[in-house]
Amino acid sequence: MLRILGVNLPEEKRIEIALTYLKGIGLHRSQIILESVGISPDKRGKEITSEEVSKIQKFIEGNYKVEGELNRILMMNIKRLKEIGAYRGTRHAKGLPARGQRTKTNSRTVRGNVRKTAGSGKRKVEKT
Repeated sequence: MLRILGVNLPEEKRIEIALTYLKGIGLHRSQIILESVGISPDKRGKEITSEEVSKIQKFIEGNYKVEGELNRILMMNIKRLKEIGAYRGTRHAKGLPARGQRTKTNSRTVRGNVRKTAGSGKRKVEKT
């Protein structure tokens, strides 16, 4: 099993695609990592040796912020926006979209999939 920085990577996929399972690493960055370490991007995850895994891990730890460290930085940025009272911070605090999207009809995922539809206006009479 291929495991880098606490994340299990798929063994059947090419290593350049498998590295994108790490948060903070996309396809371009994984290509840069493999080129600088000297590993062919065409290798599969199961073909990677433990030495190559350690090379990749050392390079990532030394040059990029990924997984837990990246999450912590993002949370600190949002906390800072909330503390200074910025508009984006208040939107994060309320659980609404922070980047100018409309909220009248969209943003169901952010608001918790609220579906309020108008009824006929008649009250339902209880049957006794």
